Amino acid sequence: MESAPAPVRRYTFIAMVLHWLVAILMLVNIALIWSVDLLPDERIRPVIDAHKSIGITVLGLVLLRLLWRAANPPPPLPDGYPRWEKAAAHSAHVALYLLILALPLSGWMHDSAWKAAGEIPMYWFGLFQWPRIGWITQLDPVFKERLHDVFGATHVWLSYLLYALFVLHVGAALKHQYWDRHAELQRMLPGRADGG
Repeated sequence: MESAPAPVRRYTFIAMVLHWLVAILMLVNIALIWSVDLLPDERIRPVIDAHKSIGITVLGLVLLRLLWRAANPPPPLPDGYPRWEKAAAHSAHVALYLLILALPLSGWMHDSAWKAAGEIPMYWFGLFQWPRIGWITQLDPVFKERLHDVFGATHVWLSYLLYALFVLHVGAALKHQYWDRHAELQRMLPGRADGG
């Protein structure tokens, strides 16, 4: 007589919501910033403002996710995974969290070092003014302009790293789901506890 498959050890519903919300917002933000060069001049500023607002939102959501994760540890990976895959998955998750934190922070620093930051306030989705980082805004204008370039380049290079890690993350999940026949996606999708 065949034994029933082990139930899927899944993330909590809150972890799932935060995971997919951050993923969707980041994809929207990528689409927004890639569209800037295709837009007429009068549409660029609203798109950049939306990009900034989404970035700040992602920063808040990933901090919430880290707090939730600390109080609600994620389910362990299935026992059948080789040790090296478990170590690689752990390292990739740490790197993803670091990048998802570093990207909005570097963008916020880049915006705070902008020479027009004093004249053009930043608003969170047009609802209320979002502060610039005070110690950056108070710097000498020449040095601040150099920092603006450094923070901007850092933001761009971090985004390239995130794209690569995102492809690796999705590829690994799909490989486990469809090649190895593990119930990998069910761990992060709502549904019955048995994965059915």
